[in-house]
Amino acid sequence: MSSFLKVSGMEFAYGEVTVLRGLDLEVEAATISCVMGRNGVGKTTFLRNVVGLEKSSAGKVFMGGNEVTNMEAHQRAARGIGYVPQGRQIFPLLTVEENLSVALEAVKSGTRMIPEHVFSTFPVLDQMRKRKGGDLSGGQQQQLAIARALVTQPKLLVLDEPTEGIQPNVITQIGEIIRNLVDEQGITILLVEQYVDFVRKFADSFQVMNRGRFVAQGETSELDESMVKKHLSV
Repeated sequence: MSSFLKVSGMEFAYGEVTVLRGLDLEVEAATISCVMGRNGVGKTTFLRNVVGLEKSSAGKVFMGGNEVTNMEAHQRAARGIGYVPQGRQIFPLLTVEENLSVALEAVKSGTRMIPEHVFSTFPVLDQMRKRKGGDLSGGQQQQLAIARALVTQPKLLVLDEPTEGIQPNVITQIGEIIRNLVDEQGITILLVEQYVDFVRKFADSFQVMNRGRFVAQGETSELDESMVKKHLSV
């Protein structure tokens, strides 16, 4: 298989503080790859650099074989990157339908219809079209955040801690939805996740980050207890 996302030599600093140190990553098309690591090691900063919300000081980013390094976030989105930030960031006073409609602004084709597959992927949102985002449970808000990214029909979906603050039965549901997006729609997924069992169950490959570097990576089957203890245990 060929890599859909390729990052080479990515570096980033906030002022004098270097946060990312020469990161290399390849994510094969139609797979799920997970970035893991303790808090504060640079995971979210890495995702923000991938989607173009931060400007790397060195390195290159390729998507689908095309370099996007110098593109702004909205240009990368137009090329097919969907981003679900940590904490969901839905609009609490807008209805579910209005939250999804906001994302239509980013769709190149100019369509003003929410794709039907978004509601078939998230039946609970179909039932709650007229309910305000702020009235949904945490798990429902997370589904809404992912659905909003899917409205733009991305080729690459980037998720920052999709299971954070969500009850276990909904975590499994979200994992199954993400897996189906890959297996049935061929979307490539890059996500940050702390929950080891979730990664083992749903991801294809992983990277462990520490102090701005990848210190371990491989197929999910290689994510053993000694690695978890060394790099992930608090």
